[in-house]
Amino acid sequence: MSTPRFAVSALTLAVLNTLPAAALAQDTPQQNQVLVSASRIAPDRASVAGFSEQSLLQTPASVSVLTSQQMVDRDIRSTTDAARYDASISDAYNAVGYAEQFSIRGFKLDNGSSYRKDGIAISADTQIPLENKERLEVLKGLSGLQAGVAAPGGIVNYVTKRPTKGNVRSVILEERERGTLYGAVDLGGRFEDSRFGYRVNVAAERLRSYIKGADGNRKFASAAFDWQISPRALLEIDADYQKKSQISATGFQLLGGTTLPNIPADTMLSGQPWAQPVQTTSSNLGVRFEYLLANDWRASVNMNQHQFKRDDYTAFPYGCGAENLYPGYCSNGDYDVYDYKSLGEKKSPFGAQALLQGKFATGALRHELSTGASFHKDSEKWGDYQYDYAGTSNIYHPVIVPNVPGSSAPVVEHRRTYERSLFVQDIVGLNAQFKLHAGARYAQIKREELVDSAPNAKTDQGFWLPNVALVYSPLANVSLYGSVSQGLQYGGIAPKGSSNEKRALDANKSKQLELGAKADITPGLSASATLFQIRQGLEYVNEVNTFVRNGVQQHRGLELALQGQATRDLVVGVTATALNTRQSGTGRDDIDGKRVTDVAAFKSSVYADYAVAAVKGLKLNANWQYSGKKAFDVTNSVMVPGYHVVNLGASYATRIAGTATTFRAHLDNAFDKFYWRDVTPDLGGYLMPGASRTFRVSAQFDL
Repeated sequence: MSTPRFAVSALTLAVLNTLPAAALAQDTPQQNQVLVSASRIAPDRASVAGFSEQSLLQTPASVSVLTSQQMVDRDIRSTTDAARYDASISDAYNAVGYAEQFSIRGFKLDNGSSYRKDGIAISADTQIPLENKERLEVLKGLSGLQAGVAAPGGIVNYVTKRPTKGNVRSVILEERERGTLYGAVDLGGRFEDSRFGYRVNVAAERLRSYIKGADGNRKFASAAFDWQISPRALLEIDADYQKKSQISATGFQLLGGTTLPNIPADTMLSGQPWAQPVQTTSSNLGVRFEYLLANDWRASVNMNQHQFKRDDYTAFPYGCGAENLYPGYCSNGDYDVYDYKSLGEKKSPFGAQALLQGKFATGALRHELSTGASFHKDSEKWGDYQYDYAGTSNIYHPVIVPNVPGSSAPVVEHRRTYERSLFVQDIVGLNAQFKLHAGARYAQIKREELVDSAPNAKTDQGFWLPNVALVYSPLANVSLYGSVSQGLQYGGIAPKGSSNEKRALDANKSKQLELGAKADITPGLSASATLFQIRQGLEYVNEVNTFVRNGVQQHRGLELALQGQATRDLVVGVTATALNTRQSGTGRDDIDGKRVTDVAAFKSSVYADYAVAAVKGLKLNANWQYSGKKAFDVTNSVMVPGYHVVNLGASYATRIAGTATTFRAHLDNAFDKFYWRDVTPDLGGYLMPGASRTFRVSAQFDL
């Protein structure tokens, strides 16, 4: 199952052997508008909140950006690693060895619509690789105009690395104390015919989790090419492939249905000898064509085909038959073990967008117009899963239970989704201080489901999604804005065990009000403050065990951020989010007025990186995360304590035999704090512990 220790070294040696030949590529200047230069340490632009790259200062939305250089500096290998630096993002059934799942502003993201690659929706049912990503952009709040269907919390956009103007030759090797080994190679530049460029990323990883036995491996490869057909025409093509195999680690339920377990963070519940790793493969094929019609007008077409396949095996812990607790574990720590198999699950989302953009004036008004059309379709296939009782184990004293023979049913198509949209946005410069952002998207969505081999739950509706914002810039480096927007999300799918299991609710609109202030304090340091309110229908399993939408879920919050180069030697990143969440309108006294589950009232994350002047090349860094308490269930009968976590690190840059080399060391959870990082309501409610103290070292070689 595991990748041998020598795999990373072999990968590195193989690539290093190719470097002399690759170095023959010429570094010929090209058109500035189509070439990618080195990443900025302090990003000041993003594309996630509009239809092209926009200045963050002038964008009337809350946006955070993490560049590839920042990801390298902080040894970020996954979106889970990245999320620790943004207080608006939280785990949401983010189980080790399974799909990474998150919430933003307290709303769980939809794995089918909230994650984007270069603006096109992809499936997030496995770890999304970062090796070939130039930026990780997060739009917080509604994205109806920008993205159409997406959860109200926001969207995460992964921007693909593109060919560079100069040569890129970079190798990274890493080892973690529990035996995780990682190696990655990044190559880029121009061919002899400089109209053609390339970018290649390869990675291999042997996974040794902080949870005992949740081990596996991951392999990844990608390539991106561009062709400057003419000074006005550019064609970009990219492809990637990832295969991951890892034993998944499930969470814990309450003892006796009321008490938090007291166990070590590395406790493995699903570690039966017959348990097999969850195996996933995913791939993307992207194409983008851009044509410069005139100096201020350009047209583009962007499309992506994503493929996802999963074989899901789990020795799944759920309930206590002896005390008739479903969900919940027995008071003495016993729990029922089920043999879960779901083999051959497939998703194949395809998305395309055509866009026309230009600038013009009508009298004293200046216009920046974006208009276009988009299309999205997806097919979801699976076979009815096997979920059979296998025996009883105990969280303190594990018991081996027998394997249950059998498998899941043959794979058939169960759900089809189509989304067709037309959209337009005009950014109108009213005068030197005011800009009006006005736009709307018309989304026609169609969803067909097959449950028990019978057509049902069909949706075929059209929705208008307006977005209006006013930006006021009293100074060149300060902007204030207010916005009103609407969003659209597919209805939730009834969970396992409910009376309408697997059935989806109708699509649901959400509404948002937002006020914000942004300032570029210095060219490298920015600050922002955002007030918002989001309202949508509340979805939950009611008292007769039916999944319904009833009442309102309201989130009001304040986000604060300070990012960038504070002094010549100090880089800082500070984010804080205060959230007031309330459920209302259900007619149930045990739910109305209560907090939304798995949402802290206050979260913060502070990061600092200090260059030690006395030792050239040495930097010290630290990250402090805080999260307040969370509600375990919709009735708030159990509250899970808050926590503090401190991460420490250092890096040293030097040259070895003429090669730029950077050594890095990090100590995660330096004080070995036990905490519940994820308090998901999914599948009856599960608690997932955060990682215990972990030491890791890495080396980067740039040739």
